Amino acid sequence: MLPASKAERSPARDGSEAALLADLQALGVQIADEPPSSRVRRGGAGPSDHLSLTLASGTVMVPVLSSAARSSPYRLRILPSEGTEGTAVIERDAREVAVAALPRTPKFYALTTADGVPYPKVALLHAGNVLASTVLQTCTRYTDAATACRFCAIGDSLRGGRTVGRKTPAQLAEVAEAAARLDGIEQVVLTTGTPASADRGAAHLAACAAAIKQAVPGLPIQVQCEPPEDFGWFARLHEAGADSIGLHLEAVEPEVRARVMPGKAEVPVSYYLEAFAAAVAVFGRGRVSTYLIAGLGDARESLVEMARRLVRMGVYPFVVPFVPLRGTPMEAHPPPESEWMQAIYRDVGRLLRENGMRSDDTMAGCAKCGACSALSSFEREGT
Repeated sequence: MLPASKAERSPARDGSEAALLADLQALGVQIADEPPSSRVRRGGAGPSDHLSLTLASGTVMVPVLSSAARSSPYRLRILPSEGTEGTAVIERDAREVAVAALPRTPKFYALTTADGVPYPKVALLHAGNVLASTVLQTCTRYTDAATACRFCAIGDSLRGGRTVGRKTPAQLAEVAEAAARLDGIEQVVLTTGTPASADRGAAHLAACAAAIKQAVPGLPIQVQCEPPEDFGWFARLHEAGADSIGLHLEAVEPEVRARVMPGKAEVPVSYYLEAFAAAVAVFGRGRVSTYLIAGLGDARESLVEMARRLVRMGVYPFVVPFVPLRGTPMEAHPPPESEWMQAIYRDVGRLLRENGMRSDDTMAGCAKCGACSALSSFEREGT
């Protein structure tokens, strides 16, 4: 039996905490010493350089290693503890603003696959209940400065020996079974660097999803890739066991896309819109999502207008603040201001309410988890 859903497990975030969440995710938090039981994600794909913190309303991923975090007005003060998780106080100007539980070390992290690979090199626990893996840790654009996304650190964890370049379906099935049994994961997110093939990684994602579904029937899975040349891959991914899909725009204005992700910008927004429509026809309304990264240079109006267009299509616009990652060309680029983020969250939250779309209905994926964005706090009326 799978664990209870996020909605059953923890209380809904109330409006009083929404501003704090937006602040923490935009500004990060200082930590003097990394707690022994922490799961700071260093480099690579996903919420890199973040720490998972559990507040009263749920688990959030907060930047702790970025340049902005090192100068954040928020500070994490770890309380003495003999337990395996520990507790910390979040302070601003020496005033306590929240209490957070520090993450435990997952039990499955101690295991090794049948072919000798440590489980954490295959998949990691994100937030409190999400198993995540980059099934191909390389990208056809990453090694060329002329085409690489300037905010991406996908190759960092591979260079550091913290992962393997290609996770096999058998490895992922083995890790997912153990993570579900030992740590109660509730969903799986499979993303990929973009290979040179026309399927954009969809073929490997389909094989991995099928293996996991066979090992843990009923475990929700999201796959994430660039739009393939053949939209028939959407049906194949769904048939393989994917419950939802993420096709990530990230930036929306042509000039911004060309500047911060020159290779990916060669795939026009119009093609993404065609792909979204084809994916919604297969997966259903609300089970297709995309990242909109606020702070890369797009105007607030551009992001909100794109969100309006997406919601009407049945695509969930997962808005996240830009987090500058160490070792990338944009590591010194400032993160967005919290007030600006809150204004976007309010606008997009209103669009979601008006169109009856909720993050909890997305089955699996980043929007379902919600730990890297405060958007779910703004989905409710009056926030």
